[in-house]
Amino acid sequence: MRRTGAAVRARRTGLLLGAAGALLAGGCGLTSGSPMADDVRPGSIGRGRPLEGADLTVTSKDFTENLILGAVMGIAFQAAGAEVLDRTGIQGSFGAREAVRSGDADAMYEYTGTAWITYQGNSTPIADPRRQWRAVRDADLKNGLTWLPPAPLDNTYALALNRANAAKYATKTLSDVAVLAAKEPGAVTLCVEGEFANRADGLPGLQKAYGMNLPARNITHMDTGIIYTQAAKGSCVYGEVFTTDGRIASMGLAVMDDDRKFFPHYNAAPEINSRTLKEWPEIAGVLAPVTEKLDNAVARELNAKVDVDGEDPHQAALEWMVAEGFVREG
Repeated sequence: MRRTGAAVRARRTGLLLGAAGALLAGGCGLTSGSPMADDVRPGSIGRGRPLEGADLTVTSKDFTENLILGAVMGIAFQAAGAEVLDRTGIQGSFGAREAVRSGDADAMYEYTGTAWITYQGNSTPIADPRRQWRAVRDADLKNGLTWLPPAPLDNTYALALNRANAAKYATKTLSDVAVLAAKEPGAVTLCVEGEFANRADGLPGLQKAYGMNLPARNITHMDTGIIYTQAAKGSCVYGEVFTTDGRIASMGLAVMDDDRKFFPHYNAAPEINSRTLKEWPEIAGVLAPVTEKLDNAVARELNAKVDVDGEDPHQAALEWMVAEGFVREG
């Protein structure tokens, strides 16, 4: 089943380690996929069809935002003349990354924070997002992966609550939540994903950074999409959300400011198999204008089309690419 919600992550560890083990045991397991067959031609990108003759496989993780980004990438490649195989929607973060690293896929949009913390094993994020990207890029070159410049889109974690609870508890920052947890332990109940509950850049690190010590009974694990619904209902006071998720606005959730800057930056950036990029260096020029346009407002709009309005992720991506003039249909 494809998980809804914008990020996840990636983005993210116990489940991911299991996925990684399965992949390493049997190659990357990419035995399926279908050709992208969008009737598109160059708009502001792809002129001269610089990828004519290329056969490129695009992958993604299985949550809404990354599915959209995978489609965006594939549509751009098609407009530039490439034949594109669609292998988007791989479950778990490690699976899609391993596909690109091994060459079973050629490219995807990945998140800098996920790479820095989860793949590269660092515990402390880099505060400056551009420096974070450079550090990730430099570390991954030895892994046969090349990171192209990042998008402004920064899909990081947050805690959010409904408007009634926001008025009741008057919390605006995560420091406020920590104070409330100390004064009224029963007031701070959380709905979180299993990954977030176990990641160093998730709940354990958050509690340490803000001096919280929530009892296990106050923490409920559930799927991403359900978290938004339960937080909106008030079934849990605070829900783990992603900052680019379109349901934040549609469900009237108030997001707590990360005033101690604990959460890493999760800027989306094209992650390309280095051998592929060496063969087709034009990929960088094709993707650059598209990546530059992807910011949090765009992500929230596209994610809402899927998670709120029920639109197909690929169709949402195509409509945006056409509306922005990157490609033309027909």
